[in-house]
Parts: sequence; C-alpha cells; structure tokens
Amino acid sequence: MDILNALVAILNYVIIPASAYGAQLALGALGVTLIYGILRFSNFAHGDTMAFGTAITIMVTWAMQRAGIGFGPLPTALLALPFGIAVTAVFVLLTDRAVYRYYRKRKSAPIVLVMASIGVMFVMNGVTRVLVGVGDINFDDGTRFIITAAEFRAWSGLSEPLALRSTQVITLVAAAVICVILFRFLNRTRSGKAMRAFSDNEDLALLSGIEPEKVVRMTWIIAAALATIAGTLYGLDKSFKAFNYFQLLLPIFAAAIVGGLGNPLGAVVGGFLVAFSEVAVTYPWKKVAGYLFPDWQPDGLLQLLSTEYKFSVSFVILIVVLLFRPTGLFRGKAY
Repeated sequence: MDILNALVAILNYVIIPASAYGAQLALGALGVTLIYGILRFSNFAHGDTMAFGTAITIMVTWAMQRAGIGFGPLPTALLALPFGIAVTAVFVLLTDRAVYRYYRKRKSAPIVLVMASIGVMFVMNGVTRVLVGVGDINFDDGTRFIITAAEFRAWSGLSEPLALRSTQVITLVAAAVICVILFRFLNRTRSGKAMRAFSDNEDLALLSGIEPEKVVRMTWIIAAALATIAGTLYGLDKSFKAFNYFQLLLPIFAAAIVGGLGNPLGAVVGGFLVAFSEVAVTYPWKKVAGYLFPDWQPDGLLQLLSTEYKFSVSFVILIVVLLFRPTGLFRGKAY
C-alpha cells in the first residue's frame, strides 16, 4: 500500500504537472526552432509573442463571457484562441515588415537580427502590459477537475490524493494534435516542403522557384500560432502574468537547443526533458521517501533546489549541452 501511495505521489506532483509543462515548452520551442531554422536568427521576442497572443485571447474571452458565450465544460478561451492567433499573426507580420525585413534584405549578420528581436521584445512586453495590466489573471472557466482528490481517495482507498485538472488534459491533447498536424504539414504539403528546402539551402531553393517572402510569411504565421497556443495553455494551466512569459524564454530556448536548434522533433523532446528536469529537481521527495522507507525519516525535505531557482535548472542544462553537444540531441543547425 505504501508503494502505491508513493507512486500516486510521484504521478500527482511530478509526472502529471511535468507532462503538461513539457507540452507547453515543446510548443514554445517549436516556434523558436522554426524561426531559427528558416529565418536563421534566435528570436528573443518569442516569449513576449506568447504573452501578447495570450493577452488578446484573454480579452476576447472576456468579451465572449460578457455576451454569454461559453464552451460548455471546456474553457471559453479555446473559442477565443483563433482570434488571438489571427491578431498575433497580423502583429508579427507587421513587425517583420517594419523591422526584420530591412535587415534581411541587407543580408545582416544573425546577431543584428537577434539585437533587433530584443528591441521588439521590449515593445511587445509594453503593449501586453498596457492591454491587460501587470497582475495575475485567472481566466480558466468550465470544469476544473476531471479527477478530484476526494473522489480518488474514495475510489482507491489510498491516503495519498490524486487530482487531474481539465487544463492539463487539454494541454497534452492539444500539443499532441498540433505536433501531428505540424509534422504532416512540413513533410507532406507543398508549402511545408518549400519551407524545409529553404531552411536546408536558401540559394538552391531560390533556383527551384520557391518564393522567399512567401516562406517567411508562412514561418511567422506558424510561429505566431504556436506561441499563442502555448501561451494560452500555460495561462489556463497556471495563470497569466506578462512577466512570467519573459521568464519562460530561458527554458524554451534550453528546450530548443537541447533537442537541436532548427530540428522540430528535437524541440518537442527537449521541452519534455527540460520540464521533467525542473520539476524533479525542485520537488521535495521527503513524502515519497517516507512511503518507500517508513523506518527512515530524513531531516530535510530532500529537495535539491527551491522552486524559486527552477529556471537555474534550464540554465545548467543549456550550458552542459553547449559545452559537450552544441548541435543538440538530434543534431540541429550550428549556432
């Protein structure tokens, strides 16, 4: 019975939250890796693109709720998500035309585009804060739990509770569906193959009749959609605060680099690897140890790092990968 309680504790506090968080990081890392692979620069404004897209989704969600529009047991934000994606896509396309296109035509070094993206990051952060403020916003409505702690205890007879939130399931299902759609698009469709060809060899792609500006527009639209979906799912699962998305930039880049920057499959694997590392390192294992070794009562919490330092895990992973395998697990592009 104690072993079952230990397994439930690990499932409840490590596996389920890390899986949902990993799916959110994976979607964010996919946007970063697509921009790097095709446009050839690291977009430091991606975290604030997530925040901006989520802010638009929240505003549309509020409007729908005032109008009495709901989505049954599911969050109303899922109905508002297409509007958030559309507005964010328009915003990033205008940003590309106003900022990045100039440097792209001048064949500027990637570091110049990186510095430009930092400027865009501050502008987008300011716009987001003006739109929805700087405080925490909880916009999750509908059914909150698929399994509650009380229901699980009554059903299982175990002392350890298990709770499964609807937003966690929605995150995992949505991430799986989006990854399947994106990989099929990149591998099966004409536009996807054009993007891959442009990423592999820009000059050869131009000789093949591929329109570079069309590829650029498609890349920004897909990245905006991924950023908005990832940001909205993160906000539903936790809460929305503009500054939190700036902080997410480190684990998202760590996920993309660990998997192999420019490699979509690597971004997904890297997202889950970073998420499970962060959660496992910051989780206090004292309760699990108590179930497994009832005669041993440790003095501390058996917590390697406090949750305030969870982003340092991403930083350490990033440094280790850059030192020992700079192309990532799936051998992405050099950077």
